Amino acid sequence: MVNIKKIQMNFKDIHVGQMIEKEVTDRRIEISRICNFMKCSEEEVQKMYPKKSLDAETLLKWSKLLEYDFFRLYSQHLILYSPPSAVGNHRKVKGRSSLPRFRKNIYTRDVIDFILEQIQSGKMTKNEVVDRYRIPKTTLYKWIDKYSNIKKIKDERQTAE
Repeated sequence: MVNIKKIQMNFKDIHVGQMIEKEVTDRRIEISRICNFMKCSEEEVQKMYPKKSLDAETLLKWSKLLEYDFFRLYSQHLILYSPPSAVGNHRKVKGRSSLPRFRKNIYTRDVIDFILEQIQSGKMTKNEVVDRYRIPKTTLYKWIDKYSNIKKIKDERQTAE
């Protein structure tokens, strides 16, 4: 059994089984409900928790049951850690791909908090964040301004109480 009291969000090394187990525990979902929904035995469910990854169909079921988009974890990983495509360095595919194209990156609040924490803790400079994660400087500075103002307001409210 995994120590699920606190799992630190690590977009670089995702361990989806632990995250599912934590969410099940936090939501206090009965194993009978899980087994019924997943159409599997309790033993099969218990075997999923220590797994680092699960197949897409199983992960989709967990996402529906727990009402949490576990796929978004992998999207955030791609945003933060995938190398930029080298212009002219890859073969062009004839015609357009039939896969959907997404217009821009989706930065969730978790990703924004992660990046701002890297700066605030001194682990990375603003320029290092821009270079490593390919986030436009204007976007980064808007986040810093927006979320530091929110933090100031919360701090002021707590002080007033």
